[in-house]
Amino acid sequence: MKTSTYKDLIVWQKAIILVTNIYKLTNSFPSEERFGLASQLNRAAVSIPSNIAEGWGRELPKNYLQFLRVSRGSLMEVETMILISKNLNFISEKEYLEINTNIEEVGKILQGLIKSVQQKTKLIQEVQPLS
Repeated sequence: MKTSTYKDLIVWQKAIILVTNIYKLTNSFPSEERFGLASQLNRAAVSIPSNIAEGWGRELPKNYLQFLRVSRGSLMEVETMILISKNLNFISEKEYLEINTNIEEVGKILQGLIKSVQQKTKLIQEVQPLS
């Protein structure tokens, strides 16, 4: 199947599921965290599929790669904040393990996409060397 839009990317689809799950989790955070950790966690989660989509729209592999790296950074932020949330007992061990599985899955697929785009970028540079 040819990928004709970012919505066809499995990593984008899985990242959307991750965002949805994060929002469900943060709904149960203490009310004093609504503008703190919950808000920051939601924003970082939204950044993951958003940067994949924005990078896709940039069309050039080098630009796309930069947005994929930003997405990966946001994923690491989410991973860190989820651990903090567990340590503060905002989420249970079971919830932590479930969301962490989702995070790891997105991370592996995203890393594969980054490697693929890096290879394309390298091939383009070899065909069209800089003057």
